[in-house]
Amino acid sequence: MDSLTVALDGLVDRVPGAEFAVVLSPDGLLLARSRAVSDEVAEQLSSVVSGLYALGQAATRVCATGTLRQVVMQMSRAFVFIATTRGGAILTVRMGGDAEVGDMAYEVALFAAQAERNLPVYLEPARVATGGDSGADHWGP
Repeated sequence: MDSLTVALDGLVDRVPGAEFAVVLSPDGLLLARSRAVSDEVAEQLSSVVSGLYALGQAATRVCATGTLRQVVMQMSRAFVFIATTRGGAILTVRMGGDAEVGDMAYEVALFAAQAERNLPVYLEPARVATGGDSGADHWGP
C-alpha cells in the first residue's frame, strides 16, 4: 500500500462521517483511493468529479475570482467535497449527510494543502502565442 492510500485511509478514519476518499489527476485519472472504494465506484467518481471540477474552473474564469479551491455538493443523504491541491491533483471525499460539514471542510483543506509530498506536480498547459489578442482568455466584464 502506498503512502497516499495510507493518507486517504487516515483521513477517512480520522473524520467522523467520512465514508471514502479518492485522488485524481487534473484530467480525471485515478491516482489513489481509500479502502472502501470499489473499482466501479472509482471509475464513476473519476468521470463525475472531472466534470464538476471543469464546471468549477469555468465558474472561476467567468467570475474572475482566482483559482478553484473547493466544490461542495450537498445531497439529501451525503456531501461530496472536491478540493484542488497546489500541485494540481483533485481530492474528493464523501461523507454522510448527518456528519459535521465544517470539520470535513477543514480536514479536506488541510489534507489538500499537505498532500504535495505524496503527489506529482501537474503543470498548466503552455499558452500558445497567436500574434494578437483573440479574447480567448478574457471572461470578465
